[in-house]
Parts: sequence; C-alpha cells; structure tokens
Amino acid sequence: MADLILGRVLSFAADPFVAGPEAARIDEAVLVDERRIKAVGSADALRRAHPEARVTDYGRCLISAGFIDAHVHYPQTAIIASWGKRLIDWLNTYTFPEEMRFADRSYADTVANRYLDLALAHGTTSMCTFATIHPGSVEAFFDAARARDLRVWAGKTCMDRHAPEGLRDTVQSAYDDSKALLEKWHGVDRLSYVITPRFSPTSTPEQLAALGALWREYPDCLMQTHLSEQHDEISWVRELFPQSRDYLDTYEAQGLLREGAVFGHAIHLTAREKSRLAEAGASVVHCPTSNTFIGSGLFDTGLARTLRVGLATDTGGGSSFSMLRTMAAAYEVAQLRGQALHPSQLWWLATLGSARALRAERMIGNIAVGMEADLVVVDLASTPAIAQAVTRAGDVWEAVFPTVMMGDDRAIRAVWVGGQEYARA
Repeated sequence: MADLILGRVLSFAADPFVAGPEAARIDEAVLVDERRIKAVGSADALRRAHPEARVTDYGRCLISAGFIDAHVHYPQTAIIASWGKRLIDWLNTYTFPEEMRFADRSYADTVANRYLDLALAHGTTSMCTFATIHPGSVEAFFDAARARDLRVWAGKTCMDRHAPEGLRDTVQSAYDDSKALLEKWHGVDRLSYVITPRFSPTSTPEQLAALGALWREYPDCLMQTHLSEQHDEISWVRELFPQSRDYLDTYEAQGLLREGAVFGHAIHLTAREKSRLAEAGASVVHCPTSNTFIGSGLFDTGLARTLRVGLATDTGGGSSFSMLRTMAAAYEVAQLRGQALHPSQLWWLATLGSARALRAERMIGNIAVGMEADLVVVDLASTPAIAQAVTRAGDVWEAVFPTVMMGDDRAIRAVWVGGQEYARA
C-alpha cells in the first residue's frame, strides 16, 4: 500500500549556494510507494489522486530527505567526546587503542549496531564510514546496515606504517583484503564499498599506489581519505613526501585523485590544491565539530561554489552524532570566516550536498519523484526554547533556523528508511 505523508515537505530544485534560498521549495505532501518517492505536491490533490493511500499527518513538522553523514569513523563511537588533544596525539591516545579492539568480531558487531541506532535516532539515514584494518569490522558494519536497509558506504582502513603493530597491514594485504571485501559487498542491496587509505602519513607510497591500482580496476567505487586537517600534519606529510608538490599530490601521484575521491577536512588547502580538486571533480567534506574540538581550523564553506562539498559529524573526533548540531557548528565556523550561511545552505549540505559529495544525488538526499524514500520528520518546536523562537518566525527558514542551532534528537519526530517508518528502540 502507498503511504501519503503530510507536513511541510522540503525539497531542492537547485543548489542554494548558486541559486540562493529560492532553490528550495515547500510542498504539503509526499507519496511513497515501493520504496521510492512517487509524487510530491498539495495534500488535497494527492489525496484525490490516491484515495487508497495510507495517510500519516505530521502537521507542521518539516519533512526532509534523511540526513547524510559523509565522513564517519564508526569504530570511534565509544570514544566520542574524549578529552581533546591535537590530531596525532588523539590518534595515539584514543583512536588506535580503541581500533585494536575490532580484531574481535563480536565487539565490532556491538559497536556497529550501537552506532547505527544512534545515527538513526538523530535522523541520519546514510553515511560513509571508515572501518579498521580488520576485514571483520567492515563485515560487521555492512551486516548491521543491511539489517536496517540503509544506503551506506564503508571500507577497510589501510595503514602500513606509523601505527601500532596490531593496526598495520601491508601493501599486499591492503590490496587483497580490500578487493575481497569489495567483490563480496559492493552493490549488495544498498551497500557500497569505498577504498580507504587512512591518510598519507600511515600509508607508504607503495600502499597508496596499490590502492590506486585497485581503484582503476573498480572505477565505480568511491575512494575516501583525509586531507590537510592540521598544520603539523601537513608538515609531517611534507617530510614524508619531499618529492610531492603538496599534500594532495601524495594522492594524485598514486592514482587517488579523480571523480569519486572524497577528502575529509580539507581545511588548509593551497591554491593549487583547490584548483586540482575542482578540475578532477573530487569532493571534500566539512567536519565542523571535529575541526573545532581537535583545534584543526576553520573550513572555507565558499568552496561549495566550485566543489562538491558534503557535511559530516566525523564521529568520534567530532563531538556529536547529530547532523543538526553539525549544521549549527558549520554556521558558527562560517561566521568566524565572515560567511553568513543561510539555513537553506546548511540543510543542503546535510542532505543533497552530502549526496553529491558521495556521487549519490540521483538516489538519495532530496525529495523528488524516483528518489529512494529515506526521510526525516523534524519537529520545529521540540523544546520550549525552540518553540518560543518559532512563534516569531516570519517564514519557513526563520522557523527552521532555531532547530538548526538548538535542536537535538528530541527534534526527530520520525525516520523513514526505504519507504518504511523506522521503529526506533
């Protein structure tokens, strides 16, 4: 049976970074059937056209495409909000010891299920995640995501140097493990494999080259890694790769720069790097809560006018599972750079912008006919503080903005995954 879902239905006809807030539109109803969006329009017209449809009325709630978290480390779920240090210290003190535990498949299963439940509770219906070097950590995540019918991306993290012995693989095992996982999982249901070197400091040029060769064999996959997160990291890369023109060149030289490349952080880019990223059609992902929590710097959201830019919590370097909180942090970071982001731009980054960054904009990220029916229903008056602010709103964006800045999981009224309302625990 088809479902007719009523509320304030938000969709994008264009990119608000280019077209302005007019790129967004608000309708009254969305019709969902056979896991996809079949129609969007007025409530009365859709009721008349589909009298057999089951009706769910969310009143004044905002109905949006589900949030998409474009850069996650699900194995760091348990260490989120650990006392902050600089990036390298944080990796050595918290990340690497925790990731060692994922040699135990049962532990990986536990964390994968916990992470996905937390993400869904915050309205996130898709994400692109790093696993650990252990193939079982990828299997655990894909099994948990498949059980929930989620569209996700994941990959085995590859590291053959500058990591503890229990977290290092080799050039050959990185290639072999990644290929085996890719061939088993890529394209199964709503799952996609992503080739995943952690970052240049923890992969030799030979390992990066092997992963570049694997990517040439399977060009429809994504490749994810990190780029220019902190100044001391960039200096370290310069020492490790004296032959490279810059940080981006350490990837480009090994065949890891083209469409489908997804670079997390990308804060301290040179003019050449910005130009090459645009020429190559690569994506960058803004991780604002992580960048401030670990003291990395302020991302230039103006890049969204020339690059595919996604938004991410960067769990667990980021300090929240919430894409609402992440939008708020993105707004605050932009303010510090003299860039006043409109609420439509923030919402775009968390939905269709992230879908574009992951080359999935024809499947998810927007409410449009033919798209997969992953939806989040947001209560725009979820707390007394937000509700009193909304009473002063002159338009829908003034009503949305208080939830962006102050909202949390209490604002998530419902989540729909693949055309079915998700029953939260």
